[in-house]
Amino acid sequence: MTAVLAVDDEAGVRLNLVAYLEDEGFEVVEADSGERGLELLEGEGIEVAVVDMRMGGMDGNAFITEAHRRWPALRFIVFTGTAGYRLPPEVRAAGVSEAEVFIKPLSDMGRLAEAVVRLARGVGG
Repeated sequence: MTAVLAVDDEAGVRLNLVAYLEDEGFEVVEADSGERGLELLEGEGIEVAVVDMRMGGMDGNAFITEAHRRWPALRFIVFTGTAGYRLPPEVRAAGVSEAEVFIKPLSDMGRLAEAVVRLARGVGG
C-alpha cells in the first residue's frame, strides 16, 4: 500500500484530501504544517507527499526543498489554491514538474490520485 503524507494548514481541505485518498486505498498521514510534516517523515515509510504551498511558518516550497534534501527518494505533488503558481528552481530540482501541480479546488480528484500512483511507481511527470 502506498503511504502518502498530506500537508495543509486548512483543516477542512486537509481532511477532505485525507478522506479521498483513504477511499482510494492509500495509507495517509496528515500534517497541519511543513514543520510537522518533516517530523512525520522520520521513519514513516512515506512515498509521496501532497503539499499545500501557502502555510504559516514553513511554506510548501521550503518544505519540499528540505524534505528532498533529507529523503531524496520522496516524491511530491503540489496542491495549492494559488492559481498562478509557478514552480521555483529548487522545487523543480526536487523532481516536481507541471504534471504534479494541482490547483484547488480540484474538480477531478481522480487526477491527483493517479499522480500519486504514478509517482509511487517511480514514473516521473
